[in-house]
Amino acid sequence: MKVTFLGTGTSQGIPVIGCGCVVCKSADKKDKRLRVSVWIQTDDKSIVIDSGPDFRYQMLRAGVDDLDAILYTHEHKDHVAGLDDIRPFNYILKKRIDIYATERVQEALRREFQYIFADVKYHGLPQINLYTITDENFNVGHIEVVPFEVMHYKLPILGYRIGDFTYITDAKTITEASLEKIRGTKVLVLNALQKESHISHLTFDEAIAMAEKVGAEMTYFTHISHNLGLHEEINKELPATIQLAYDGLTIDL
Repeated sequence: MKVTFLGTGTSQGIPVIGCGCVVCKSADKKDKRLRVSVWIQTDDKSIVIDSGPDFRYQMLRAGVDDLDAILYTHEHKDHVAGLDDIRPFNYILKKRIDIYATERVQEALRREFQYIFADVKYHGLPQINLYTITDENFNVGHIEVVPFEVMHYKLPILGYRIGDFTYITDAKTITEASLEKIRGTKVLVLNALQKESHISHLTFDEAIAMAEKVGAEMTYFTHISHNLGLHEEINKELPATIQLAYDGLTIDL
């Protein structure tokens, strides 16, 4: 299995519009962060977790020429806004794209993209197969996906474990029941917004503590704000088993 980080930034991305901070002005490509998403490739499946506003460019930049499924963590715009851009996959590959989402997320998709679900189908609409998921395991083809609930302040959202890879974004708290589902994972991806306290996201120190609690062989931080600091400087504050992810980083499992 190969994992590619398509985006590692928070909802505004980095650089932030109109911001002149050192991170937003940095020339280091690792400080350029699109909205969070990962691409998972197996022998026969191509899966993306979340399709944010940068989805089109992320597909082009990473050279994604096949897509089977999108798994959604939750309904916030920085995670779902790019759904319409699956249309070229429909046309070129001549297939529908499987969409996995909870009932609540599906309701949001129906509001945001009502034309996809309208009774009268306009030519060229995104073609999807919509699958309802809960916190019960499900399969994408032969690949078992283990969803688990984390809390984004008061909003329950899903993290995903696929084999030895676990992906969590937008978490503030994680229950012991969910931790039990991810213990033993080799690679953990976890959100680490900034050093200052935040109501709905893990801070840098909270993410470090959570990573140590899980005890993965390697943890990568994502959903990073410009407030956290420069990539290279922050990485020096982390142990070898915890590092900041960056756009374009690939992992082989």
